[in-house]
Amino acid sequence: MLKKKKEKEVRGQSFLKGAMVLGSSMIIVKLMGMVYKILLSNMYGGVGTGLFNAAYALYNPLFMLSTAGFPIAISRMVSESITKKRYRDVKQIHRLSVPIFVFAGLACFLIMILGSFVYVKAIKAENTIFALLCLSPTIFFGCLMSIYRGYFEGMRNMVPTAISEIIEATCKLFLGFTASFLTMKICMNKYYSTGYVLGMKYNSEAEAHAAVVPLAIGAAITGISLGSLFGFLFLFIKYKRSGDGIRAKELRESPPPRSNGTIVRTMVRTAIPIGLGSIIMSLADMIDSTLVQRRIYNIMETNPDALLNVYGSLIPDEVLYSNTTHIYLYGCYGIALTLMMLVTALTQVFGTTALPSVTAAWTSGDKDKMKQSMETVLRVTVLVTLPSGIGMSVLAEPLLSLIYSGASVANEVEIGSRVLAVMGISVIFIATSTPLCSMLQAVGRMDVPLKLFTIGMVIKIVVNYILVGIPEINIQGANVGSIVCYGFVTVTAMLILCRETGITPNFVSILIKPLIAAIICGVTSYFAEIFFDLFLVQRLATIVAVVTAIIVYFVALLLIKAIKKEDIVQMPKGYKIVRILEKRGLIR
Repeated sequence: MLKKKKEKEVRGQSFLKGAMVLGSSMIIVKLMGMVYKILLSNMYGGVGTGLFNAAYALYNPLFMLSTAGFPIAISRMVSESITKKRYRDVKQIHRLSVPIFVFAGLACFLIMILGSFVYVKAIKAENTIFALLCLSPTIFFGCLMSIYRGYFEGMRNMVPTAISEIIEATCKLFLGFTASFLTMKICMNKYYSTGYVLGMKYNSEAEAHAAVVPLAIGAAITGISLGSLFGFLFLFIKYKRSGDGIRAKELRESPPPRSNGTIVRTMVRTAIPIGLGSIIMSLADMIDSTLVQRRIYNIMETNPDALLNVYGSLIPDEVLYSNTTHIYLYGCYGIALTLMMLVTALTQVFGTTALPSVTAAWTSGDKDKMKQSMETVLRVTVLVTLPSGIGMSVLAEPLLSLIYSGASVANEVEIGSRVLAVMGISVIFIATSTPLCSMLQAVGRMDVPLKLFTIGMVIKIVVNYILVGIPEINIQGANVGSIVCYGFVTVTAMLILCRETGITPNFVSILIKPLIAAIICGVTSYFAEIFFDLFLVQRLATIVAVVTAIIVYFVALLLIKAIKKEDIVQMPKGYKIVRILEKRGLIR
């Protein structure tokens, strides 16, 4: 009975159930991450947020390089092997992945340490070095986690990945914030008693605080590295104690495993195109980070009045005097980015869970199942991205004011809300492109995302370079670059997916109907905010407006029949929900 239960756990999750497991954990993780970033932003303002995001801009491409698409390749190969009942191959894939990840993790860990000293000079922010060095161990532990995440995900068991992500987020929030708070407190107490911080004398509290911020951000990031360590330990213990659910009988009846060389070659051929696409886009983000900050730095050197005319007194005097305007504005961009990342992370979950489901349908040659899988992934994706993006644009300032409550970041919130109003449009394309590219990988076209992202990266860099350098546009240029880049990737990926599969999804069902409901949602949120703001405090008015818009959105979806019965059936208690909705004539 126990073995059957384990087998059901490992191989019994549909796309939507898997998405709900990872999606639920991702919501928890991202909410904890938002709280973490909000606390740091409220304490350290735009400069602290800029230092934090700049560290991640270098970390992301190196982490992508270290994993190089292998988790997705492992997931795809495991899913395909299970579909073909080649269980010995599944075991062999896991054994061969271990040395690959260990070597890659160590190599990129060392590269990040050495590269950090070059990178900080390129972005004109030498004090970012503390955050970079504290973040570097995360690459190694992240690679170790990837050994198990890709393996479990390929078996459609998303629970271990979900739990490990929650462990990471918990350590980041509690250990990271505590370390940061204590670092700031100890250093500032030293200043109050002696006038010195770390052997340097400062003439004012503001100067001393500014000097401690890079150290405090580094301490906060230490929690992230510890979280990745504990996340790996959980996955390692989980695998050793519970195994993977493959029964001894299945192994005995399985065909002999393919040779090590064959498996490694397949893994590399699958991983490299996938990994290069991710590396290229992460590299593009790093170039963006460097480019945006350098272009704004150049504006402040050549034409500062033009930039200051855009923001007036919103840029604090101490930022101007310390010549960190470029870091400050990049931090304001990062404040808006926090909300956007919640949506993109959720659709990344859809991409992760879609891969084994679509791979299985494609491998079996069942065209009807393939069409249903594609439409489910696309419909669920746009049901999230469209209302989220429109809502962010419509309620940009109230939403940021709701989550960033510190009076010390009021200026950052005002600048960030201008950014978010445009960013809301870009998030629709950014978030939708991920599941589309995952499905292309699932049907064997691993090369397509690489090509699309390469072209998109070039477009983004060119647009950003031109627009960010215009003082009146500055950081908004990064948003426009994202819209153009990911709009191209999303539309082209959809066309190629249809061509490769020979399947044309029902666009009325997966796009037009959700768009109508999303527009209704956006209009509702706009007028609800105005109405409730008349007799409620602003934060409460925003919460009530958002809840009202969500309710109206779901009612609109049901009334225009934008949700399919087969989508709901795949959810936990799906049949029960369907019966209730059918009785009310809300679904067919």
